[in-house]
Amino acid sequence: MENKHVMGHLAALFTVVIWGTTFISTKVLLVDFQPVEILFFRFVMGFLVLFLACPHRLKHVSVKRELTFMAAGLCGICLYYLLENIALTFTMASNVGVIISVSPFFTAILAHLFMQSEEKLRPQFFIGFAAAMLGVALISFNGSRMELNPMGDILALLAAFVWACYAILSRKIGSFGYSVLLATRRTFFYGILFIIPALFFFDFRLGLPRFADVTCLANMIYLGLGASALCFVTWNCAVKKLGAVKTSLYIYMIPVITTAVSAVILREPITWISAVGTVLTIAGLFLSEYSGKGR
Repeated sequence: MENKHVMGHLAALFTVVIWGTTFISTKVLLVDFQPVEILFFRFVMGFLVLFLACPHRLKHVSVKRELTFMAAGLCGICLYYLLENIALTFTMASNVGVIISVSPFFTAILAHLFMQSEEKLRPQFFIGFAAAMLGVALISFNGSRMELNPMGDILALLAAFVWACYAILSRKIGSFGYSVLLATRRTFFYGILFIIPALFFFDFRLGLPRFADVTCLANMIYLGLGASALCFVTWNCAVKKLGAVKTSLYIYMIPVITTAVSAVILREPITWISAVGTVLTIAGLFLSEYSGKGR
């Protein structure tokens, strides 16, 4: 396997490990913050960090490329998180977790339709997808009964689709040849711009004294610097090296990471159902990624 592919896989794995642990920080912050407040503050913080890390201006951006950045900010920063958070108010978190994991399938379809450079879909991809989805379902429900809620489940499905759109757009942005850091910062900028109008429709308040609490500040920094600034850069690096489809497959691992972290930090037991689900999810990931070229 080429060195760039190794780095791409490591970047994708690092990203999902961080994203799989963010539920703890979010759960802590939800005591004092509304979901839209967490979304706004974390990405503003992420943008500022990226600006300080690389204050240079992105040059030679045509109107067409600017529109691509705008679309990426709308899909990956604004719509995805808003749809996911609103979906959680209508349906169970387990439903959302399973439905969001459909995103790699959408990514593969969109890549097949719009990006000729991506590898062609093989039967292994669909078999791996089915195995991973079964594994994610076992982990998420863990023996409990699935309760359908059309509104929440449809919103979660839309969230999975817009993330797939973001994956394709970030692959397109990667082909422009810009610095990943600068490109991610430009995407954050447009994402924040699109979030601002949504603040007026939700119970948003600035409430800066809340950051005087060390716990709130630490968790927001983790989400802003780690899960947003750093992880979007590493995710975009992975997409640039591996392609949109292969990178998106790592989304299957997020429920596995979450289960492992819950067991270690929250002392939640790992049942045989979640263990089988973990094995199926990992097997599905490797099967979907396998190209049949002996790598």
